[in-house]
This record gives sequence, structure tokens and C-alpha cells, in this order.
Amino acid sequence: MKRSNDIDKLFILDTNVLMHDPMALFNFEEHNIFLPITVLEELDANKKGMTEVARNAREANRLIDEIVADASFDEIQAGLPLERIQNKIKLLPQRLGKLFFETKPLKAKLPAELPTHKADNHIIMTGLGLKAQYPNTKVTLVTKDINMRVKASTVGLHAEDYYNDRVVEDADLLYRGWEELPEDFFSKHAQELKSWQDKQGHTFYELNIDADKKWFPNECLISQNDSGFSVIVRKIENGKALLQYLQDYTQHAVWGITARNQEQNMALNLLMDPDIDFVSLLGPAGTGKTLLTLAAGLAQTLDDTLYNEIIMTRATIPIAEDIGFLPGTEEEKMTPWMGALMDNLEVLTHPEDASDWEKDSTQELISKRIKVKSMNFMRGRTFQNKFIIIDEAQNLTPKQMKTLVTRAGMGTKVVCLGNLSQIDTPYLTETTTGLTYIVDRFKNWEHSAHITLVQGERSRLAEFASNNL
Repeated sequence: MKRSNDIDKLFILDTNVLMHDPMALFNFEEHNIFLPITVLEELDANKKGMTEVARNAREANRLIDEIVADASFDEIQAGLPLERIQNKIKLLPQRLGKLFFETKPLKAKLPAELPTHKADNHIIMTGLGLKAQYPNTKVTLVTKDINMRVKASTVGLHAEDYYNDRVVEDADLLYRGWEELPEDFFSKHAQELKSWQDKQGHTFYELNIDADKKWFPNECLISQNDSGFSVIVRKIENGKALLQYLQDYTQHAVWGITARNQEQNMALNLLMDPDIDFVSLLGPAGTGKTLLTLAAGLAQTLDDTLYNEIIMTRATIPIAEDIGFLPGTEEEKMTPWMGALMDNLEVLTHPEDASDWEKDSTQELISKRIKVKSMNFMRGRTFQNKFIIIDEAQNLTPKQMKTLVTRAGMGTKVVCLGNLSQIDTPYLTETTTGLTYIVDRFKNWEHSAHITLVQGERSRLAEFASNNL
């Protein structure tokens, strides 16, 4: 690497960064990338298997192979321009740095004794060697391992998390799908509002909006005053917003379930809308995400026949120790993971005033129309006219989320449920999970909608525990 009087930047990538995002090689703009030999060895050790990590390791290996292809040893020592595969990968930045490899040992004096047999320590020592050899270069170790960042900092090596996969800077800034209108909104705009009803009895409004007013398609606007002006944004075009009055599901039941608050009413409006192909519901435990979704799915599958089947799936991440392999078919193996869905299904199919015969008949009918599927077998499939429920979606990576949602065929609706405070997948955070990713990417699409639920309705005990524990 050439010496320079200017302060250049050199980023050392840890293995977990490439196994999390193989395209990380191209996300540092014009700055140079350094890969220690240990990183290549760990990629090789993790490339086998069908997991997302193994697939990413193989993808990272392929990208590195494309960059190194046909390069001489002298060229590798001098650093390979990342533009070598510019024509093979679309949407790469125009300016890219070089990729350097550990072609010779880099010795460094350690302020603290580090066991040399550990891979993490070898990477840290490599970084300290680069720092000593190139004093005018800012050497940064990029890793998603918190302990490794702490260790690097304690021996004098600058370390950072991988930030490029963050969808938003803070999870609190994530689009929540609804906005509370000022109390004087209706009286202030009453004169300019144009209203009419269609043949189905739906009430619409047209309103001129300012250029700085940032509303999104299918965003809900609610009013807390006596006017009860609560609408959903249907279209924004030429400085005008088309608004539709929300149906009141606090009075009209869906499969025996009524909304208990405004957030649930908004969610049911989105879930029951056949023109919305994708819905995401975010919120803590007890806010009704699963119950509302199942009620809407059953109503539209069994009553309205909009869909011919409900498919349930979720990421199989255990809270405690794994209980081992489970016997039975795919659906039987998934049953323990679907406890939350089954609990809510029991509420919907066992009304208090129903006889045992009615309960058994309903249960048999529903069992034929609801299928539980494993995510492991979703790749390559296409689901036509299905109502797909993806539970615990906060544990999915952006790539896994893309794989699942792209399975939707004609006439299929996908509903993602999740709680950002219950992420169990390693290296995923509130700002990098696939659920956050898809909410942010879909918010401008006219056939998608999102609602963040806040108010718990499970029980006073559950709500107190959620708020105070």
C-alpha cells in the first residue's frame, strides 16, 4: 500500500460483516478495504450448509474470486481496484477504493497480551500492524461483534459497527403508518373539503395539501376531537390528497372480533382492504397483532372467498435452549413454534355461546384452510390467492424478508407481524432487521400499508408487566 502524506482511510472487515452483508465490500465508497487471511479462512469454514449465513459466506467468496480473477501476485500486493467487477454487478457506486489482502505477516507491539490462537485476536493484531506501518492512514476495524470492538479499543485500534445496513438512524424514527391530526383540522379545512360517496357507500374527501406535507399512500389520519374525522390517504397527486373515511370496526365485528382502540381499528381497515397487497403490523406483546390478522384472514378466506387458503410461517428462533429435533410432518414440526397463532385461533373458533358440535365443525373447517409452513422450504415456491402471515418478522434479515415476500403470486396478500424489542437473531438490531427494512422501503407504494400498535389489550396484568418490567 502506497504511503501518503494525507490521512487516508483503511477499513479492515471482520468475517461477520461479510457473512451479514456480502455487498459490504462495495459500501465504503472511495476508501480502501483490507481482508486478513483469517477472514478468508473463516469464510471457508462457514460456507457449507443451507443457512442464510452459509449462503452469504459463499456469495462473499464468489465476489472476492471475481475481484482476484486473472490478477498477478504483484497486482494483488498493490491492491485490486474494486471496479474490476463494475460491469458484472449493477448499482455499484461510481467511486470505489482498492481491496488489499494480508500477503505478508504484519507485526505490532501489543499494549496488552492477546492469546494468539484466537481468530479475533489475529485480526486485531493485523490491524495494529497496519496502524504501525502506515501512520498517516486511519485504520478502522469494522465488526458486528461488540466484544471484539471493545477488545480492539482497549489495545488502541479504532473499531466501529457496520452501519451501512441501517435503514434508519433510530428505530424511533421509523414510519409508524398513522398521524394524529390537529384538533382544529376539520374546522380549518371544512370549507375546502370536497366530499362524496361511491356506490358501496364509502365516503371520500379531496383536499389541497402543501408541498411540505409528507403523507404516504394508505397512511391513516386520525382526529381526537368530537368531529371523529378519521381517514386513510388513498392517493396524493398534483397537490391534492384523496382521503377515504375509515370504516368503524369498533361497531362492526370481523369474525367475531371488534377493534378496542383506534390503532386496532386502523389495522382492521388495512387488513380487510383487498387492494392492499402487503400489510405490516408492529407493536409490543398484547396489542392484538395476531388476533386481528387471523380474524381478517378467516373472514376473507371463509366468508368472502377472496383467498383460498391461509398460510402461517415464522422464523424458528428459540428463546431458551433448543429442544432438539421434532418428529412428524412439516406442519407437525412447526406446531410448537406456532403457539401464539394457535392460541389466538382458539379464541376465534371457540365462542362461549357455541355448542361442542359447532366448535368441532368450525375447527375441522378451519384446519382444512389453514396451513403451517416452514420458511426453510419457501425458496422457489409461488403462492396464488393465499393470505400469508409471517409472524415474528423482526428476526428476519432483509434478504430473508425479500425471499419470503417475493413468493407472493397473483391475488395473494402478505401480512408481517413483529415486535422490535424481541429480536433474537444474532447481529440484527432494531435498525437493521428485515421488518424495519421492508416498512421503510414499502411506505411509498400504493398497495402496501403499515401500522404501529402501541396500546396493549391482552390484560391489565400483561400491560402492566410490559410497561414496568
